[in-house]
Amino acid sequence: MKFVISVTIWLIGGILTIALFFVVLLVTVILLPFDKKRKFSHAQCFWWANIIIFINPYWKLKIRGLDNIDSRKAYVIVANHQSLADIIILYKTHMQFKWVAKESLFKVPFIGWNLSLIKHIKLLRGNFGSIKKVYRDAIQWLRRDVSVLFFPEGTRSDSDELNKFQNGAFKIAIKEKKPILPIQIVGTREVIAKGSWFFNPNVSGGLTVLPPIDTTGLKISDFARLRDTVYGKFKAVQS
Repeated sequence: MKFVISVTIWLIGGILTIALFFVVLLVTVILLPFDKKRKFSHAQCFWWANIIIFINPYWKLKIRGLDNIDSRKAYVIVANHQSLADIIILYKTHMQFKWVAKESLFKVPFIGWNLSLIKHIKLLRGNFGSIKKVYRDAIQWLRRDVSVLFFPEGTRSDSDELNKFQNGAFKIAIKEKKPILPIQIVGTREVIAKGSWFFNPNVSGGLTVLPPIDTTGLKISDFARLRDTVYGKFKAVQS
């Protein structure tokens, strides 16, 4: 049964992803003079995520804390990372943001083409020049009042324990005086495990948007304290 469910979800998900690309391409071309931030293109991912979640009726997904989002503000969003399913459920927030995503994802047909069309931010891990460019791109989007989403653990966690948070997102938030918006994801590791392509049925997962953390008045030298404060918020929700 797991095999059949997994094949079905991947097949339908693949078809939907191809369809998403052509819709995003069409919307981008038509609205190019009016949608420089690619907000309408990004919004097409919402129906894509909704359908993928809907086609697995065994998943029990709860979304909490959406009232902590002010659509008029730009945030430095930080989310923990458990599996590929994180990307899908983060679209359930219906927020406008730019991902910081590893370069290899941009090379995946249709998925990567969507990332490029919507102008998400490309990261080449271990490349100092790429990291500096990520910082510059993130700052440019924040100054245009578009949120930027980081996975501060750097990679997917192999257990329920959070990996250490990297510093970049917190330095940028302080520099640009943007609030941190923490988003806690639970249960997605059970949806699809790292290194596996099998989807598991009867999984309870969820996403909780925590209250934003103001960075006004902080200095760049306060980044470690801010990082540790946010990390503590995630740990408190876990417990």
